Amino acid sequence: MPPSFETFGATLYLENGLYFKGNGFGKEKIGIGEVVFNTSITGYQEIITDPSYAKQIITFTHPHIGNVGTNPEDSESEGIYASGIVVKDLAFIPSSWRNKQSLDLFCKENDCVGIANIDTRELTNVLRSQGSLRGCIIPDSLRQKNQPEKIFSIFSGLAGLDLAKEVSTKLSYLWDEPVWGFKGELPNDLNIVVIDFGVKRNILRLLRTHIGKVKVVSAQSTYEEVMNLEPDAVFLSNGPGDPEPCGYAISLIKQLIEKKLPLFGICLGHQLLGLASGCKTYKMKFGHHGGNHPVKDLMHGEVMITSQNHGFAIDKTSVPTNIEVTHISLFDQTIQGIALKTAPAFSFQGHPEASPGPHDLLPLFTQFRNLIQDAKKN
Repeated sequence: MPPSFETFGATLYLENGLYFKGNGFGKEKIGIGEVVFNTSITGYQEIITDPSYAKQIITFTHPHIGNVGTNPEDSESEGIYASGIVVKDLAFIPSSWRNKQSLDLFCKENDCVGIANIDTRELTNVLRSQGSLRGCIIPDSLRQKNQPEKIFSIFSGLAGLDLAKEVSTKLSYLWDEPVWGFKGELPNDLNIVVIDFGVKRNILRLLRTHIGKVKVVSAQSTYEEVMNLEPDAVFLSNGPGDPEPCGYAISLIKQLIEKKLPLFGICLGHQLLGLASGCKTYKMKFGHHGGNHPVKDLMHGEVMITSQNHGFAIDKTSVPTNIEVTHISLFDQTIQGIALKTAPAFSFQGHPEASPGPHDLLPLFTQFRNLIQDAKKN
């Protein structure tokens, strides 16, 4: 271990009484959240900076994390939203021409605690059998004054927790950056309003590249505030937490559906569109977190490899007749996509912007543009 790499003693505690001792890195602080596992082999910086991971401790099943360091381009937001990071082997010396700083330093600067030298295979087996569990990472230096039982009493889990309004932007802003390497002319004929429930930067890049001009607004924006922007369509972004407590968002979406304004939702936006259309949602056992999830397009019979990050899903038994299920997970048959029969609105549960396919889901953005243009004709 290089002498410049500093670790500290730390322990990961689970609510079921199990604990894992290891070496802490990043910020020497307590991290508490729902412990989930992510099966992605690459993209750890994108994952930990995804606002959808707020109040979650991410266990990476890939044994080596930090190999390529971090850089400003790969962040999906302005900082780390995960409550903590759990890895087996942390790379001490990053090896990449794009590296600007190690994962350890990146976590220090972004106020996130991590723990390494954990048997992540054993931990993942626990989470698969028992479901996602509340957990906390406690540095040894803070252990005496902070008992796990006391820490767990202040966090009851993600169910019933509205986090979208916490991670959302407070001020509206324009987004004008296309996808990396784009050389063509950007479309300016359509105005898209993005409701920010925890949006990722690459979603905004794709919308700007394929759809039109993009303006991002707060999750708690009113119907009047949205319509004053004269949108041709509204995008419902990804985000963290339980969709059911987001009454302000559900109310807004209901009004947009009634207006028959074209809508496209991803992840939390997908669940909120379902709730606004009469569906119910439920908490999954351990959710979907990874970049290797097969999803079937029921309309065309195609199978796509997708990136996933969600702990809630639309209840298939609650789907009303005005909704058509368009996509399902081939892992567990859960709903991955819906389309409204009575309004120009559709949604997808996975993350097309993460591109594990790598381009399997880009047609969703073409579908959105076509939907908007058809609506304008009518």
